[in-house]
Amino acid sequence: MSEAITEATQEADTGVEDRRTMTSLLIGLPLLCAVVLGGWAIWHQTAELDDIEARQLAWGTILDLTREHIVLTLITTAVVLVTAIPAGILLTRPAFTKLSTPVVGFANAGQAAPVIGLIVLLAMWLGFGTTTAVVSLAIYGFLPVLRNTIVGLQQVDQTLVEAARGMGMSGADVLRRVELPLALPVIMAGVRTALVLVVGAASFATFINAGGLGALIVTGVTLFRYPILISGALIIAVVALLVDWAGRVLELALTPKGVS
Repeated sequence: MSEAITEATQEADTGVEDRRTMTSLLIGLPLLCAVVLGGWAIWHQTAELDDIEARQLAWGTILDLTREHIVLTLITTAVVLVTAIPAGILLTRPAFTKLSTPVVGFANAGQAAPVIGLIVLLAMWLGFGTTTAVVSLAIYGFLPVLRNTIVGLQQVDQTLVEAARGMGMSGADVLRRVELPLALPVIMAGVRTALVLVVGAASFATFINAGGLGALIVTGVTLFRYPILISGALIIAVVALLVDWAGRVLELALTPKGVS
């Protein structure tokens, strides 16, 4: 009995620690981003910039490039979600489980390819522009969501699934009301990973005229203007942190109570 009480206490402590860690991240990440951006804004206002640097780091230019970067990320993420999650669900159904290994292996191979090479090759085939960038980035972000969807559904306790079927639920009801809610934390972890990957990889979209903050990095490298280069890298890092934070908030909002 005492051992059971000790184990229960340890589990409760772990749960409290997990909640505290999550709360710290939810509060700490926006504060960190605000401090970094505030420091960069102060530097921007006081730094002595030449004409090229001042033009590239003008507030209007920064806001336009950031908007393009975020829009590209959101569109790509939407494409990944509507393709990878249904594919993961399909590959966990009895009729298609044998295909899960080769499909994940193929997705692994696709993600192992350098993203810049993938973007350029698709641009040569599909042409330059936002559409090609979205397709390239969606291929790159597909694997984490697919893999976590499969793993999350496979980890659902099968006794709960059988109990739901015993209550007369259809296969679709079991998936919607039992399997997906229990697998959601694992799926959302994959979504957050894909979001951060896409934010970083979207920097290469500038090579095919799809816009984004990568233009600052390319300009900084090409013209040896390190203030532009560092500013671009810093803003991209902040955007990635904020996107990860938004994913955590969404995960908490969507995860049913009692599921962790």
